[in-house]
Amino acid sequence: MIKPVYLLILSLIGALYFGNETDPAQDPFSSITLCHNPSDDMAQFVDAPGFLSFHPSPNAINFDGAGEMISFPTPDGDNANAYFIPAENPSDQWLFVYQEWWGLNDHIKKEADKFYADLGKSVNVLALDMYDGKVTSNPQEAGQFMRNVKEERLQNIVKGALMHAGENAEIANVGWCFGGSWSLKSALLTGSQNIGSVMYYGMPVRDVETLKTLNSDVLGLFATEEYISKEIIEDFASKMQQADKKLTYKIFPAVHGFSNPSNPRFDPEASKEAYEMAITYLKNKFQG
Repeated sequence: MIKPVYLLILSLIGALYFGNETDPAQDPFSSITLCHNPSDDMAQFVDAPGFLSFHPSPNAINFDGAGEMISFPTPDGDNANAYFIPAENPSDQWLFVYQEWWGLNDHIKKEADKFYADLGKSVNVLALDMYDGKVTSNPQEAGQFMRNVKEERLQNIVKGALMHAGENAEIANVGWCFGGSWSLKSALLTGSQNIGSVMYYGMPVRDVETLKTLNSDVLGLFATEEYISKEIIEDFASKMQQADKKLTYKIFPAVHGFSNPSNPRFDPEASKEAYEMAITYLKNKFQG
């Protein structure tokens, strides 16, 4: 009888100390607001079976850009880099462009050039280097880059870009994959200076209280996939509605990465439609 009695005593002690762990009144961490749910990080998928197959090595492209690489200070005492194309005439309108998990490669710089031209060369375009110079075409290495980069450093890069743009800047954001997530996170970090966010198949932030701080609506251009799934996207839509924020989105019948011309799985038709939605959205933001 000693062992059962001992177990009973342990159970009573456990109930006493842990029985109310979900009660906010008893939870010492209940007053802490997370910037996003732990499951909102795309790095969670790196080891998932099949996730790497969504990211075949990108094809090399020929690129001679209109912009140049610049550096700017970040709040953590370091510096960050970016590919910058200034507006033809002085402007406080800015488009922040966010890379895929490969790093700031020539494809992203070429996309930055395209947005710049189609926005009438009247908007400053800044493609941020979120990996501090690291670039790869190897899926395994890209996964490790995404897994190992520190959230605090990423936030400091965005904050440094915000300081570089200036306190009068009006900022819209666009990004793909890893950068799709950061387009939304950037919209949150840039606060009242944010005027819009375009997410290409990125993992959304789904904390309602955080989403309430958004200063704009969001355009989501998603793929048909099992990771950033229809269920996740619909949950994001629900959370945006709860936060009283507008989300316009489409799930394209195409694979993750469908809008990258250097991706062997590039889908020209879906990409064209998605880009038309993106550029129309951004033109409205900058003309509004």
